[in-house]
Amino acid sequence: MKKLVLSGFLASEEIYINQLEALLLPMRPLKAAATSSQPVLTIQQVETIFYKIQDIFVIHKEFYDALYPHIQQWDEKVTVGHLFQKLNLKVKGPKDSKDCTTTNTMEALLYKPIDRVTRSTLVLHDLLKHTPKDHPDFPLLQDALRISQNFLSSINEEIDPRRTAVTTPKGEARQLVKDGFLVELSDCSRKLRHVFLFTDLLLCAKMKKTSVGRQQQYECKWYIPLADLAFQTLDDSEPSPHVQVLPEHEIEEIKIKISVLKSEIQKEKKAPKGQSRVDRLRKKMNEQESWLLLHSPTIPFRIHNKHGKSFLFLISSDYERAEWRESIQRLQKNDIQSCVLSSVELQVLTSSCFKLRTVHNIPVTSYKDDEETPGLNGFLHVIVRSAQGFKESANLYCTLEVDSYGYFVSKAKTRVFRDTTEPTWNEEFEIELEGSQCLRILCYETCYDKSKISKDDNEIVDKIMGKGQVQLDPTTVQSKNWHMDVIEMNGIKVEFSMKFTSRDLSLKRTPSKKQSGVFGVKINVVTKRERSKVPYIVRQCIEEVEKRGIDEVGIYRISGVATDIQTLKAAFDTNTKDILVMLSDMDINAIAGTLKLYFRELPEPLLTDRLYPAFMEGIALSDPAAKENCMMHLLRSLPDPNLITFLILLEHLKRVAEKEPINKMSLHNLATVFGPTLLRPSESEIAKTLSITTASDIWSHDVMAQVQVLLYYLQHPPISFAELKRNTLYFSTDV
Repeated sequence: MKKLVLSGFLASEEIYINQLEALLLPMRPLKAAATSSQPVLTIQQVETIFYKIQDIFVIHKEFYDALYPHIQQWDEKVTVGHLFQKLNLKVKGPKDSKDCTTTNTMEALLYKPIDRVTRSTLVLHDLLKHTPKDHPDFPLLQDALRISQNFLSSINEEIDPRRTAVTTPKGEARQLVKDGFLVELSDCSRKLRHVFLFTDLLLCAKMKKTSVGRQQQYECKWYIPLADLAFQTLDDSEPSPHVQVLPEHEIEEIKIKISVLKSEIQKEKKAPKGQSRVDRLRKKMNEQESWLLLHSPTIPFRIHNKHGKSFLFLISSDYERAEWRESIQRLQKNDIQSCVLSSVELQVLTSSCFKLRTVHNIPVTSYKDDEETPGLNGFLHVIVRSAQGFKESANLYCTLEVDSYGYFVSKAKTRVFRDTTEPTWNEEFEIELEGSQCLRILCYETCYDKSKISKDDNEIVDKIMGKGQVQLDPTTVQSKNWHMDVIEMNGIKVEFSMKFTSRDLSLKRTPSKKQSGVFGVKINVVTKRERSKVPYIVRQCIEEVEKRGIDEVGIYRISGVATDIQTLKAAFDTNTKDILVMLSDMDINAIAGTLKLYFRELPEPLLTDRLYPAFMEGIALSDPAAKENCMMHLLRSLPDPNLITFLILLEHLKRVAEKEPINKMSLHNLATVFGPTLLRPSESEIAKTLSITTASDIWSHDVMAQVQVLLYYLQHPPISFAELKRNTLYFSTDV
């Protein structure tokens, strides 16, 4: 990855050197003419216009010549940071330009030296991302980045003379500190905003649509001087506006559509003359990702102007909300004054930020280069081990977040470790990754003061003690062994381990030859041994969930602790006598997870390999009567233990969904969780399809149908085993 980044930069350096040579061509005759009797320009004018072009050309040529052999004979131990240090110290000017071989105007060429700085800064960011901290090049690259960023800061105010009018009351330079895309709740509807945090004010702008090739324009919606900004407390008298939260199944459906579109784009790229279709698919994917970006966030972030209105943003990650709050509070510690800006000054502020390429782009994949790391798809296993560095005893827990389709989502939470400075959780979680590149860990102190708890379900009132993140490097994570790591956050260290399983591997079911135990054993073998119609494990888990988990928010969706699940698995496998006592003491999410694991580890899915193609065809039928006949006939075709177990599970999931206002689990949510577990393509089915596609593509296309099959039965009036069997006489044809 590091070689790839450097190769791209080397190619752009070659183009840049050619552009500098193009500048030298008119400079030399103009310089010669300046000493003649009829000068076009004076020597001083020539030197001002072509300021240090010759020197810059020599420095970049030396840089290119030094870097080129390293790329040709690549060695992962090579250091290049010293080359960037030398480049940034000598050259007073580079920035992000999209270099191309098209003809450049003289004006554009003269801007190139300045235009080069941000480019090298971005490259240094990428190199650091893919350089281990213990690599000798890491401190060299850090230093080169510091030099480059300092230079950028010094020229920010000088590049556009119009910006000199936009200063703080003391005459200090106003600088952009942070920016990003947030969802604002305005007039009870969601609006995507680009939010800019400057050294003395917070500005909220709307990105205006522009024609292709034109510079991005912003319409400023509002701003608050930091001197007048406050964060609303939870007990404010004004009522909170209603936050409309979409059903989770709609979010999941869009994610699956995006996944399918990505697969189609990759296929079309390989096809001859497929570019026009690729462009159409990209446009479609952009629409879906933008929709997701707008509708996913639910965590409120309230901003208040002491002299006026309050504003509400919705953010998908508590980590991100804390980042904004901390950045603002850090700036407010400075002696800042209130300010008033005209509409012209506001427009200059945002346009200059964009011109200097100091702003973020919308975080959706359709805007990114194809060469960028696509991220990981599959399952990340994380063990949160322990933490240290706390000054006082507290009740502590951690949450895990990963990025998904351009934003971060919370995926897991450890149990609370009470009254300690050294919590030892040792809890394992299985987290589903969807194009993820980063794992975040947040450490909280639990707030037990009930008076502070907000009525808003999404308001997190617990105190963040520390937060940190780690890049999910495919080469590190995808090994079969656990990878140990430590995240340092505000003086706190959290130790954790992780390993990754690709979706291709997770689709495979490993046949088991064992006849003892219940996990991985055929369902008819278990029921025959137990002399029961439904496996004991299914009955007990369902009973416990209905007893004390039916009101639990996210039941069956939120991961249980993996070690607890493994403990229960071992207990059921060995038929431990005190299993009922264990169940009553165990965390309810672990019990729900054990039930899901049982169905996932069956040698074949509950709805069988043989009937899978017929279920896929049946759910696709458009005629309601034909679909009803087909879907009921398929149930009748199941072996009795499979059918009875399925019907018991069906009625249980319906009872869970009845409590949707409390547990937030609709029929569709439950179908999304259980569908791909109860109904999956067999190994032979996958093998047949693999010649034309990949296992991941099969998952993307089939999972929607699998969810729809289970949803069909969940939405159906109660299905009686006896009634089904009575009707077998009328439907005796084999599937």
